[in-house]
Amino acid sequence: MKRLSLAIGVLSIAAALVVSIAKLTAQQPLPNAQKKGGGFQGPPPIQPKPEELRQIAAKADELDAIIRDIKTFRVDEKLVADVEIYSKAGRFLLEFPQTFFVQEGIDQALKVLEQGIERARLLRKGESPWVAQKGRKIHGYYSPLDGSVQPYGLTVPDSYDGSKPVRLYVWLHGRDQRLSEANFISRFPAPNNGVTYRTADVGQITLDAYGRWNNANHWAGEVDVFEAIDEVRSRYKIDPDRIILRGFSLGGAGAWHIALQSPDRFAAADIGAGTYPRRWQMPGFPPYQQATLRIWENILEWSLNAFNIPIAAHDGDNDTGVSGLPPVPGEKSRGQLESSLRVRAQLEKEGFPSEGEPNFLRTKGTPSIFLISENTGHSVSPKVREQVDGFLKTWGDRGRVSPDRIRFVTFTTRYNRCYWVTASGLEKHYERSEVNAERDEDRRKYRITTKNLSGLTLRETDRAAAIMIDGQNLRVKAGPGVHLEKQGAEWRLARKHAGLRKTHALQGPIDDAFLDPFLLVRPTGVPWNEAANRQALRILARFDRVYARWYRAHPRIKDDKDVTEADFAKYNVALFGDPGSNRWIAKVQGKLPVAWSREAVKVGSDRFPAAEHLPALVYPNPLQPSRYVVLNSGLTIEEREYQSDYSMPRLGDFAVLKVQEGVDVPEVAVAGLFDESWRLPVK
Repeated sequence: MKRLSLAIGVLSIAAALVVSIAKLTAQQPLPNAQKKGGGFQGPPPIQPKPEELRQIAAKADELDAIIRDIKTFRVDEKLVADVEIYSKAGRFLLEFPQTFFVQEGIDQALKVLEQGIERARLLRKGESPWVAQKGRKIHGYYSPLDGSVQPYGLTVPDSYDGSKPVRLYVWLHGRDQRLSEANFISRFPAPNNGVTYRTADVGQITLDAYGRWNNANHWAGEVDVFEAIDEVRSRYKIDPDRIILRGFSLGGAGAWHIALQSPDRFAAADIGAGTYPRRWQMPGFPPYQQATLRIWENILEWSLNAFNIPIAAHDGDNDTGVSGLPPVPGEKSRGQLESSLRVRAQLEKEGFPSEGEPNFLRTKGTPSIFLISENTGHSVSPKVREQVDGFLKTWGDRGRVSPDRIRFVTFTTRYNRCYWVTASGLEKHYERSEVNAERDEDRRKYRITTKNLSGLTLRETDRAAAIMIDGQNLRVKAGPGVHLEKQGAEWRLARKHAGLRKTHALQGPIDDAFLDPFLLVRPTGVPWNEAANRQALRILARFDRVYARWYRAHPRIKDDKDVTEADFAKYNVALFGDPGSNRWIAKVQGKLPVAWSREAVKVGSDRFPAAEHLPALVYPNPLQPSRYVVLNSGLTIEEREYQSDYSMPRLGDFAVLKVQEGVDVPEVAVAGLFDESWRLPVK
C-alpha cells in the first residue's frame, strides 16, 4: 500500500500539472478555433424561432414517413442511404439547434428536406436519376463504425463511363463551424471557387469527405475517410492504385496524419498548411497519457514515412494562422507553413537533404516536394497550384507501386503496415519503432534492420529464400507471407503462442476501441453498488450525447439482456455498470486483470472501495479475443477536443475512477498502461 500511496501521489502531482497546462492552453485559441481557412468562423449561433423549428420538424416527419414506406420494399440500401442523409440533416439540427449559426442555416435545412422528399418520392417509384448524374452530387452511406448514415460529396466527370477504372482524388475540407449536414448538402452542388480546392481535370472522380464535421479527421473523422473511399469504390470503377489524398488547413492537419500513418494507402498526397502538434513534448502529463501522445500529437517523428509516399506539401509565405498546438512561446512563426517546414527539417535529420530552389525543394532520396506560395496568405498561389497538379498527375499516372525499399516508422501496432512490411509486435509501445527493409529485384533475398520490434510480417514473399535481419541469416520457404518473431536478441520463424500480446487493433489505449465497429451495452440488472452504477450510466449518457453532437451519430446501444454472443463477434463492446447490473460484465468477471467484488476494486496490489470507485479499461475480449471489451468508458478525449485539430486520449489502458454524484467526467484515482502481454505493470 506504500507503493500505491506513492504512485497515487505522483499521479496527483502529474494531474495537477496537466490541469495547469490545460488552463494555460485554454487561454490560447485552439489552432483555427477563431478562423475558418484564413477567415473568421462567423457570428455565434442564432436561436431559431419556434415556427421555423416546427416547419423543419414537419418536413422531417414527411420525409421519414416516405423512407419507412421505401424500406418495406426490396430497395438497394445504398439508395436508401442517399435519401436518409437528408432526413438526418434535419433531425440533427432539431436535436442540436445551437448548430444554427446564421439565418441561412435555417433556410438551408428547409431546402435540404425538400430535396430529400423529392428524392424519396422518386425512389418510392423505383427511380434514382441522381445515380447516373454527372458533375457534383451528394451520396450517403451507412457507417460500419456506429451504424449511422453519413453524407459525402462526389464529382463525376463527363468522361466517366464505367468502362475502365479511373483515379480518385479524396478532399479533406478546412474548418467551418457552420458545416452541418444541411449546410454541406445544400451548398455542395455549387462549384467551389477556393483555389485550394480546384485542381486540374485528369479524368478523376473527386470525393469530398464530410469527415464528421471539424476534427482534422481524427477518430470517427479518420474512419469516415476510409469508409467513404470504400463506399465510392463499391459504386464506381476506381483504380485502387490511383487514389490521391488532398487537404488544406484543418484538412491539411488531417492529411498529414493519415498520409504519414497509412503511407501505402495512397498514390500521392497534396497537403496544404495544417497545424502541427507538440504537446507530446511538454512535461507534466501523467506517463500513461504522455506515452499515447506519440501517436496523435506527433506528426514530426512520423515524417520518415514520407519515404514511402509522394507528398507535395505547401502553404503561403504570409500565412499568419496558428501553426502549432500549443503555440511555441517566443518563437517566430510562419503560420501553418510551419508544418511543411518542420516535416522537411525532420527529414533532413533522418538523412534526406533538401535540394532545389528555396520555394521548390525536393527531399533527396524520397519522392516528396515542399513548395511555398510567394506573397500569399493561408492559401496557394496559381503557380504552386499548377506545380502541385503536375506532381499529382505524374504520380497518378505512375500509380501506387510496391517498392523494393521501405523505410517505415511507427509508435503503435494500430498504424503498423507499409506495403509488404508489417510491424506485428513492438518491444514497447509508444516508443519509436523502425523497419529498414530492402529486397532484391527478384524478391529472393531480403536485408532488414529493425528497432523496437518483437514481430515482423513480410508479404509478397512468393520467391523468398533468404532473409538477413539485424545481422542474422534466416532460411525461409517461399509463400504468400513470412512471419518472424524476436526472442531476446534472436529472430526466428514465428510460432503459435499461448497467452495475449498487443497486436494490430488490440493494443490500446481505451480510445482505440472506437476506431472499429463498436457497441455500447447498458445495464438492466440490480447493481452491487447503486452510486457506482449511476456513475457508469452518467459516463454512458455523456458519451452518447457528446459523440452525437460532435461526431454526428448516436452510437449503437443495447440493453445487456438484448445482446447476443454474435454481437461480440461483430463489435468491440463497451460494457457499463458492474457485475450485478450488467450480465456481460458478470460473464467476463474473473477473466480481466481487474478484480471486482461488492466491497472492492483491486488493480494489482491496489485496493479501492467499490462503493466509491469504478474500473474503466480496455482488454482483448475473453468471449471473443479478436475484439476488445471496454468497461465503463467511451472515448476519453475532452469535449472541446472533439472539434480540435488534435484530440488527446485522457486515460491509458486502464483506470479506476472516483464515484462523484452529478459528475459525468469523474476524477482518476489511478491509471496506467498494460505491458506488451496485457499484464499490469510492475510497480
